[in-house]
Amino acid sequence: MASILVLLLAALLLASASSSTAAAEQGVLRMKPTDGGYHYNHTLAHVLVEYASAVYTSDLTSLFTWTCPRCTGHTKGFEVIEVIVDVENCLQAFVGVAPDPRSIIIAFRGTQQHSVSNWIEDLFWKQLDVTYPGMPDAMVHHGFYTAYYNTTLRHEILKSIQWARKTYGKLPINVVGHSMGGALASFCALDLSVKFGSQEVELMTFGQPRVGNPAFAEYFGTQVPRTIRVTHQNDVVPHLPPYYYYLGQWTYHHFAREVWLHQIIDGNVVTRNETVCDDSGEDPTCSRSVYGISVADHLEYYGVTLHSDSRGTCQFVMGTANPVYSYIHEVDGAIILSRYPQEPRALESM
Repeated sequence: MASILVLLLAALLLASASSSTAAAEQGVLRMKPTDGGYHYNHTLAHVLVEYASAVYTSDLTSLFTWTCPRCTGHTKGFEVIEVIVDVENCLQAFVGVAPDPRSIIIAFRGTQQHSVSNWIEDLFWKQLDVTYPGMPDAMVHHGFYTAYYNTTLRHEILKSIQWARKTYGKLPINVVGHSMGGALASFCALDLSVKFGSQEVELMTFGQPRVGNPAFAEYFGTQVPRTIRVTHQNDVVPHLPPYYYYLGQWTYHHFAREVWLHQIIDGNVVTRNETVCDDSGEDPTCSRSVYGISVADHLEYYGVTLHSDSRGTCQFVMGTANPVYSYIHEVDGAIILSRYPQEPRALESM
């Protein structure tokens, strides 16, 4: 019943938010092209979505050793450097080194399947309530911003990257995430691009919600030009929080570039399309051309499952006294599994 109410609410609000779509160009705030010639790579997307799926694994032993059922396919040979589980805030991420593409991979877990309806309902009412540091006009979602910057995640991820680059060389960085994990991945990619340079960092998210206003989206585009947001058919989450172009800087606004996965059915013929959208972030001919009311489309991308493998919302399992962990410790309510010794270090020096 709750899911039905969420979908009905989605249809009503999205109908209001999309009422001007018929006047397509009128309903989009145009921005300067900032992708620097960066293009969507279909093969890379099929690889990265598997990392976005694997981070949902609740068995930390199999995740850390990369032996989980989802740790196969295109990701064979991946070496996990660190798994971070923030139990208090129900967050999970990992950092590791991939053989192909040869890079550092950072993956963020999204909202758990069994709490997704409540989370979607909450997203309708989220306001732009934080000014992004150093950008007076750029407003962002407080919850997403805080989940990355004010928890254990950021500190541990930065330490892992520093150790990985010292150990494996100056590797490029791929940041991935699904759902809420896509929002956290976005803030992480922005953080890393400012720190290491925009050409060092690539971001790919799946079913990501909006995270900031038009000023933030434009700033994000200049700082993280190597960005792709993949949206599946009628996935409800990329439509949230709602977009109202007539509110100017007081509305949420996606950053570019979206790739919309959708099907066209003509009789008995089904054509699967991957549409590379324009550089506005809110292309009215892509996912905004449909009413996004599907939770099922949110939980699967490229045929890959993107939700938790456990019934509980924040459960995890870890083998006792397992020799595979080089270092295990607890920091501020978070469980850290790492391959390198933990040394106190100020973030400013990283």
